[in-house]
Amino acid sequence: MSSHYETLGVSKDASAEDIKKAYRKKARQLHPDINPSEEAAEQFKRVSLAHDVLSDPEKRRIYDQTGNENGSAGSFGGAGGFGGGFGGFQDIFDTFFNSGPTGPQSRMRQGQDALINVKIDLQEAVFGVNKPITVDTAVTCGRCEGEGTAEGTHPETCSTCHGQGYMQRQVQSILGTVVQPVECPSCRGFGTVIKNPCAECYGEGRVRERKPLTIKIPAGVTNGARIRLAGQGEAGTAGGPNGDLYVELRVTSHPVFVRDGDDLVATLGVPMTAAALGTTVTLETFDGVQEVNVPAGTQSGNIITLKELGVTRLRGGGRGDIRVQIEVRTPTRLSEEQKNLLLQFSESRGEDLKVSETLSNKNSGGFFSRLKDHLK
Repeated sequence: MSSHYETLGVSKDASAEDIKKAYRKKARQLHPDINPSEEAAEQFKRVSLAHDVLSDPEKRRIYDQTGNENGSAGSFGGAGGFGGGFGGFQDIFDTFFNSGPTGPQSRMRQGQDALINVKIDLQEAVFGVNKPITVDTAVTCGRCEGEGTAEGTHPETCSTCHGQGYMQRQVQSILGTVVQPVECPSCRGFGTVIKNPCAECYGEGRVRERKPLTIKIPAGVTNGARIRLAGQGEAGTAGGPNGDLYVELRVTSHPVFVRDGDDLVATLGVPMTAAALGTTVTLETFDGVQEVNVPAGTQSGNIITLKELGVTRLRGGGRGDIRVQIEVRTPTRLSEEQKNLLLQFSESRGEDLKVSETLSNKNSGGFFSRLKDHLK
């Protein structure tokens, strides 16, 4: 018997994505609704088992190590167990404690949930926005309206199980021959077969499509926040209900503001002379141009607060503040004339430009000592 890798037509080092693609390709060819032959049904079961094992990392690891085609750690079959032609312990357990299928199952399945990332800028996070997006997802097939059949046709009762969805199988166990209900291989337990599948969706009842949506993003959202859109995920098979769509928000950086909770923080550089004399600077905010009054004697690190111009609070209402941090800029290139003017200014203030204090443990009252104490 061929290995699971050979069944899917992939190499032993195939990635999870390669295995998924190979399975989909095989499943389209061998699906009982498209190829109702007994040989195709058996091959489809082998392909499904191979995908089940190889798509599960733990089962795949066990399969690679032991060759157990179910990807389980071990069984009671073989030497020293319940071998000799009888089913293993799991078969016995299923025979007596699992009644098996009792009727046809519905083709209808709920669609999967989906997760997408959406970028917004800081201003959109501050005020909220209705954001138009496009989602690549599964939608109900418009040609067959989810039924999966060609126009004018419908699923037909399975001739193998006569609509029961299951068949009786004789199982050999240590207690003798037991009759057990099993899923019908022809219809896969549905009780019906699609002999004329829809040419658009190949019997799935859904197709992939790019769908436009508008997301209402509330004011005050943070980077990484998720929004749940109920029923906007992938459409289910055979007209089943949609899953949910989760939108994860990514807030892009801003050239001026950095967010700190509900506050916005900006760094404002002012010349040394403007900081000493005081000045008024304009700042472009999300609410328009605002005047920032820098009082005389402002030092680097001083904070000027603009109230209620920050981020809208997600809960509780109101807004945070804008905190403007002042950075006093000392000139690095001076002309001789400028140097002389600064010297005259220093002399007029009686300042001594020479550092007279010595860095010493004994000089406990000096500047460096005070700085050291401050940093403790």
